Amino acid sequence: MNIKTLKLRIKDTHASLLRQMAREVNLVWNFLNALSFRAIRERSVFMSAFDLQKYTNGFSKSEGVSIGSQTVQRVADEYATRRKQFKRSRLNWRVSNRASPKYSLGWVPFKIGAAKYQAGQLQFAGHKLGLWDSYGLSQYSLRSGSFSEDARGRWYFNVCVQVEATTPSGTEAVGIDLGLKAAATTSDAEVLQGRQYRALAGKLGIAQRAGKKARVRALHAKIKHQRQDAGHKFTTQLVKRYGAIFVGNVSSSALVKTKMAKSTLDAGWSQLKTMLEHKCHQAGVVFDVVDERYTTQTCSCCGITPVSSPRGRAGLRIREWTCEGCGTAHDRDVNAARNILAAGHRRLAVGIPAL
Repeated sequence: MNIKTLKLRIKDTHASLLRQMAREVNLVWNFLNALSFRAIRERSVFMSAFDLQKYTNGFSKSEGVSIGSQTVQRVADEYATRRKQFKRSRLNWRVSNRASPKYSLGWVPFKIGAAKYQAGQLQFAGHKLGLWDSYGLSQYSLRSGSFSEDARGRWYFNVCVQVEATTPSGTEAVGIDLGLKAAATTSDAEVLQGRQYRALAGKLGIAQRAGKKARVRALHAKIKHQRQDAGHKFTTQLVKRYGAIFVGNVSSSALVKTKMAKSTLDAGWSQLKTMLEHKCHQAGVVFDVVDERYTTQTCSCCGITPVSSPRGRAGLRIREWTCEGCGTAHDRDVNAARNILAAGHRRLAVGIPAL
């Protein structure tokens, strides 16, 4: 069995109720933040999640409080986890004022058993919430999760469920080269076109100069959804067709510091690799990130690095080239993807270490 996270849209009629719960969550978070910081400053003691939960006993029974004790405990667990992750004595405060530029988007976590799906509605904290059920929640056993708000004030139900592991149907392998002109190119010459931000940059600039904040948020949401939709369709087809997928280890952290920062962020490499990794894990497909150094310059047919191959930043405009050794004409990205596939095969030959 594998764990999968489902995300479903909550109907807008429940937004005010969920915002009230989110304010109570923020109150608990800020109280724990102040309590933990004081313990560290005065006694040099890092309080665990169990210690923090002792100071929140009875909060859920207070007058006017909607969230239950399980949500309060989950907030304490999350706070202790994030404090350890970021190695800080105090985290950022959560702001409930929607007019503030530092407003924290709503978040209401819950544990297993706190949310139940019955008769087409969610039962949570004594309330019935309507939602658009696009997955058929009745066939799943709901685990822990959260309610979350986006920048446009829409609420979503995020929940973990168990799904059966599937057997991969594909037997072939494929290499993927991540780039800027095309977000991804496979060794079989399939291309994922990115640049969703570039396509709407003109409309976004007009809305920003006119001060239309709602329009700006809507355009950013459209860009995000277009990128996610294209990425999901592309990765799903790859997982269905292949038994092994290899991706180059290109990192956006270095390129975002250059003049190519906008194109790098628009490509969404990290999101694409995360989608592939999760889907491969669920489908039992081999997934590995391999070293992509010199994959663009090396001929995938004869293995030499000719002078005619594209090199450095000046070679970015070279999209097609011919190998001087064997005379093979190459598409820049397809050639790199084939070299990545070859590197993946060599990695499989020596064995992938267990994590």
